[in-house]
Amino acid sequence: MKDIVITPKQIKKELLVLLVCFVLSFIINIVAIVVYKTSWIEVFSQIGYVIIISVVLYILISLVRLIVSGIKKLFKSK
Repeated sequence: MKDIVITPKQIKKELLVLLVCFVLSFIINIVAIVVYKTSWIEVFSQIGYVIIISVVLYILISLVRLIVSGIKKLFKSK
């Protein structure tokens, strides 16, 4: 069996991508509060939804990165 090694550089890169997803979903939450003119307490009370949206965004971005990586390897092998 071949061992899989995850370098600290790769871990930092993935954590940065996850942080960007969290910040983006937090901004989406703030925009929704402003647009619908609701209470600012929802910034804290809706944090669960923000985390779920962050994870969904991270998964979608990971799928796109995986597809792009696969296409690059496909054309690189020829």
